[in-house]
Amino acid sequence: MIARVTLEIALRREFDYSIPAEFEGRVEVGTRVKVPFGHRTVVGVVTEIVGSSSQTQLRPIADVLGTRSLVTPKVLALARWIAAYYCCPVETALKSVLPEAVRREEAGWRERLHVHFLPTPAAPPVLTKRQEAILRIIEEWRSLPLQDLLRIGETTAETVRKLEDRGLVSIAPQIDERDPYARERILPTTPLALNDEQSVALEKIKAAMGSGAERPFLLHGVTGSGKTEVYLQAIRHALELGRGAIVLVPEISLTPQTVERFKARFSSGEPRTLVAVLHSHLSSGERHDEWHKIRDGRARIVIGARSAIFAPVEPLGLVIVDEEHEHSYKQEESPRYHARDVAVVRAQRERAVVVLGSATPSVESFHNVRKGKYTLLEMTRRIDDRRLPIVRVIDMRQEPRPPRGGAPSVFSRPLREAIRARLERSEQTMLFLNRRGFSTSLQCLKCGHACGCPNCSVSLTYHRAARKLMCHICGHEEGVPERCPAPGCGDPSIRFAGLGTERVEDALRTGFPKARIERMDSDTLKRKEDYRRILTEFRLGRIDILVGTQMIAKGLHFPNVTLVGIVHADLSLHQADFRAGERTFQLLTQVSGRAGRGDVEGEVFVQSFTPFHPAIQYARRHDFIGFYDQEVEFREQLRYPPFARVALLTLRGRNEDKVKLFIEHLRRELGKRFGDWKNLIIAGPAPAPLVRAESHFRHQIMLRTVAMSRLSTDLGLLVAEWPLPEDLHLTVDIDPVNLG
Repeated sequence: MIARVTLEIALRREFDYSIPAEFEGRVEVGTRVKVPFGHRTVVGVVTEIVGSSSQTQLRPIADVLGTRSLVTPKVLALARWIAAYYCCPVETALKSVLPEAVRREEAGWRERLHVHFLPTPAAPPVLTKRQEAILRIIEEWRSLPLQDLLRIGETTAETVRKLEDRGLVSIAPQIDERDPYARERILPTTPLALNDEQSVALEKIKAAMGSGAERPFLLHGVTGSGKTEVYLQAIRHALELGRGAIVLVPEISLTPQTVERFKARFSSGEPRTLVAVLHSHLSSGERHDEWHKIRDGRARIVIGARSAIFAPVEPLGLVIVDEEHEHSYKQEESPRYHARDVAVVRAQRERAVVVLGSATPSVESFHNVRKGKYTLLEMTRRIDDRRLPIVRVIDMRQEPRPPRGGAPSVFSRPLREAIRARLERSEQTMLFLNRRGFSTSLQCLKCGHACGCPNCSVSLTYHRAARKLMCHICGHEEGVPERCPAPGCGDPSIRFAGLGTERVEDALRTGFPKARIERMDSDTLKRKEDYRRILTEFRLGRIDILVGTQMIAKGLHFPNVTLVGIVHADLSLHQADFRAGERTFQLLTQVSGRAGRGDVEGEVFVQSFTPFHPAIQYARRHDFIGFYDQEVEFREQLRYPPFARVALLTLRGRNEDKVKLFIEHLRRELGKRFGDWKNLIIAGPAPAPLVRAESHFRHQIMLRTVAMSRLSTDLGLLVAEWPLPEDLHLTVDIDPVNLG
């Protein structure tokens, strides 16, 4: 027999190898193997077993890695679809479906010495009081790692060895799974009573699981409407049918609070199963062990970020994509897949039910409802009929202006008074600003010079705690100048402009010196346990005001939060992106949803310099349908998604003239190949919105079509064939969410 192998080096083709007699029965589709390639040995995955080959004198497989295949045939087929649709080699797609921690040869299970309690002999030996105390601990635990016993019992290995010599315990190596939540105390929960809207949604999902319906569900539920409880009860039904479930959440929503809800529901009772967690904050060993729990069938529920859509759940019954509108579901490196769209494809291929949930669905998903491709489930009320928060839009143009040269106030008068009132009533406040740092630029009042990054076309952000200017694109850092660094200027009247979360925190500490304040952004969360620590303190009421970026915008449930302040609502409105209004509406609605989730009605203050923008006004009224209707009208006129699909070609290099020359050449080549296509719009070339990043100049061409599957196939051929100098790099992004 012959194995067709895809190598881990991206060559965009498969190679045939003979299967030696000693490996027969061990090689199947999905098996990882070592094969000779030129003068070296490389690792690959068997993608097909065939009886013959067009090649002669095949070289044999050198070795088989592992005792079982790691890539299931269904996931392998999904990887092939990703490679074809997103214009990347199959080898690259396979690296995404199989985590590096699982692929690596040296990765494996961790073994530790475990102490096991043995039945007491008929004539128990005489023990010292210390030995008796240690034996009681072992008897209570029945089995535990030796190192944990030494810590708990405050004893030595010699004492435990003496118990082993007397036949009271055994000490032996044992596989010790690395569980990132092992130290968490999970209290079991039971299903909650559903209101009528939740019940209707769950009956419909259950019915689809029974019939194998192929249409995805879009669960449009306002913030606080109880979508998670519907997910939990739908998963329970999938388990009762003997199937597993995958739950995708944005990386920023993977809080301990979210994970605990799923573990608590399925840690005891029936149906009972392990819940595996997959996301980027896991260590390599934790990711290895979590993945194998799924492959072994011990964990039938997977909760994780976008890559969890490739988890080897078999058989798969339900896929849930929570906050389906979130842009973090889009992979920004090759393969540039969108996990939501991959979830729909995988569910349809495996006859599973897919539920896309959001309080602010993407325009594309809701358009699929209107076209009849998706089935709409609506939940219009909060649990227990709690009212949605009152949203007040503050026109910052009407706020008192600071004296000449002074910094504008961070907080409007109404927001400042609202914060003070919450502190007096011992209620909690969340303040949101999607920009970290103290000030967004350092500008000279005399000549107008702004300190910019030498590698990127952006201003440097001032971080006061570090006393540095930093670039949030490439990471460049430099000291803060005392005078304007512009040639021929040198004026000392250089000052900071703009604001970030660090400055918001500083203004709070100045204005409310007795308040307990914490900040959550990538500058303050240096260790993976920092996120959990701050949220736990906030839940316990030890923090009065929480300031943060988008990581506090969703997935959090704190009943004592009665005030949410959005410090600068216009940040995402003025981006060079046709989705700017949609993103602003979604962010404002999601952040507002953190308020009033308990017994006290919530209030939201939105500070804006463009208070009458439709995105802000529709968000103020919690009116998704109104926003959608006006948004699709503009999209249809310009043939933007959802009325067409986009392919974005970006050419980058250090020499801008060379980039311009070759992007023009590429535009002519596209005209030759696709000039006779109907309903194809080719726009550009043009500089990217961020024209220079990490010392590379970037120019783009955008293609819009209704036939993306065909276009992506042809673009894949073009990329493979088109000659390009080594110092230029071309990327093809199908269905991009970021046009920067």
